[in-house]
Amino acid sequence: MPEQCEHSLRPRKASWTHIALRVKDIDATIDWYERFTHLKLLNRGEDANGRNAWLGDSSQVDSPFVLVVGQFYEGKDPFAPAQHPPLGPFAHMGIELPSKQMVDEVAARAKAEGCLALGPVQMPKQIGYVCFVKDPDGNTVEFSYDQGVYEKVREVWGAGAKEAAE
Repeated sequence: MPEQCEHSLRPRKASWTHIALRVKDIDATIDWYERFTHLKLLNRGEDANGRNAWLGDSSQVDSPFVLVVGQFYEGKDPFAPAQHPPLGPFAHMGIELPSKQMVDEVAARAKAEGCLALGPVQMPKQIGYVCFVKDPDGNTVEFSYDQGVYEKVREVWGAGAKEAAE
């Protein structure tokens, strides 16, 4: 019997596609990520358990990676009674920025809004210049400059990685 599928477009190989977070107020979370990051709302959904949304980077059409956020309705959390602790203090999502000034700008905005957790500060070579910011649910988001991720990927995996990064 043929496999039933909802969607016709799929990856050709295993692909890193998303991180999912439980949130208390999906609208506040979408607003925060659209203000503090380059992510934009891609899709919204709703079912009997709650509401969800995908936020992503429109330049990553060929290799999408999205942030999935879900708000469960009262009494509808399918994982209950398990708790949903936020990412942090070390566990975090990382966004590398093209300049040190951009990290400083994010940190200044976060400080003004009371959500700056650390920095901006120069860390060791593989970490770079960073600030850590807390989203509305207390999850940690790192904004960095000069971590070397792009350089290391190109060094180890070659020119194909260069094209994918641009």
